[in-house]
Amino acid sequence: MIFKQYYLGCLAHASYLIADEQTKTAVIVDPQRDIQQYLDDAEKQGLEIRHVFLTHFHADFVAGHLELRDRVGATIHLGARADAEYPFFPAKEGELLEFGQVRLGFLETPGHTPEGVSILVYDLAESAVHPKMVLTGDTLFIGDVGRPDLMASVGVTADELAGQLYDSLHNKLMKLPDDTLVYPAHGAGSLCGKNLSDDTVSTIGDQRQMNYALRPMPREAFIQVVTENQPPAPEYFAYDAQLNKKERLKLDESLQSGMKALSLDAVLAHLNQGKPVLDTRRDSDFSAAHLKGAVHVALGGKFATWAGIVLKPDTPIVIVAEPGTEYESEMRLGRIGFDQVAGFLEGGMEALKARPDRVESTPSWTGDEFLKHLQAGEPVTILDVRAPSEYEAGHLKDALNIRLNDLSKRIEEVPWDRTAVVHCAGGYRSTIACSLLQRAGHTRVVNLLGGIGALPEQTGKEEGWLVSA
Repeated sequence: MIFKQYYLGCLAHASYLIADEQTKTAVIVDPQRDIQQYLDDAEKQGLEIRHVFLTHFHADFVAGHLELRDRVGATIHLGARADAEYPFFPAKEGELLEFGQVRLGFLETPGHTPEGVSILVYDLAESAVHPKMVLTGDTLFIGDVGRPDLMASVGVTADELAGQLYDSLHNKLMKLPDDTLVYPAHGAGSLCGKNLSDDTVSTIGDQRQMNYALRPMPREAFIQVVTENQPPAPEYFAYDAQLNKKERLKLDESLQSGMKALSLDAVLAHLNQGKPVLDTRRDSDFSAAHLKGAVHVALGGKFATWAGIVLKPDTPIVIVAEPGTEYESEMRLGRIGFDQVAGFLEGGMEALKARPDRVESTPSWTGDEFLKHLQAGEPVTILDVRAPSEYEAGHLKDALNIRLNDLSKRIEEVPWDRTAVVHCAGGYRSTIACSLLQRAGHTRVVNLLGGIGALPEQTGKEEGWLVSA
């Protein structure tokens, strides 16, 4: 048996290749939309990708099942309860798919979504009785379980799904041998759960002992535990979940339409019509100089997730990128179904040299500079754009906490008559927030370099400007 995990840090997403050396048959599970890595690995090893599985209709990214179907003729497999526009083979409870020394068995494991399945993987060279591993999709994570409250499950309540999740976990997955390897579809940083581990593989036995949601508890207590304190789901999650059910545009078709070099005049016209311009350069480059009105999300961080949060999927987007990264910027938007890319500014920021009136910067303060202003009693608004849980664990005194996800809707709560000092934990989210404030017309915006983590904790406690939990 050949097995490989692919981990995409930007989306905290894991996909899998399973193949048999004898028959050269390969299966891809939960593929990302840009499928070239699977094709390259299959070609290197002389494999034929004949099947592609989705463990469920993912909400946080657009899967590459249609791309694999159209490129190599792979058969699409979904859970038996799935409803999709395209033909697929329904994976029913207890059914098997066998090729060479590999056997796949299917468990219907609803809870995160109604159609969710888990895939048992047997290496027949080792055992035909005990599965070597289980691919759990978003049913069971390392350290967590799938959240049951996403809008992907229209018509089913969170409590109903949580009850189904309890049954899937305790009546099916927890019945597997302790040494069964657990490979989920997501890791730490995904919004599909609230306590995901950095680990990308575990065992059933370890999860039985360490996973908070698998502690012995009544069904009602489990429902309460897994439905409370979930991070808010971005609006694009529902869009992507529906897109994964549809016969939609393929990624290569999307990229062909969007890789168009635009003149500065065309970009300014786009911006003047109220349509978004997305700057994907590094934080420092954006802060030094950027097109007035542009929204910033740097490619270096969790780009796709944050772009999906601050932009709309059905609105034409123009990209300002470091020359040479235009394709990457558009492709990574395509991973979450943001296919409405109208083009990119030809030449990047060099095109604005003749138009300094359309350029602005974002001032930044180091931690020392911020403390000097604070100690001088300068009136400022400290805007903390971290999540409420981060804020509660420790924050700056009198800080206004508006998480970045909500800033566009609550931007009028930020006072206009004083300098807004914006911070997060390390600086990535605060730079995005500064761009949203400047786009809205705020002219007195300062980014705190390094975030709250750059400030001396002990000094803050002693002097009273840092409030601990």
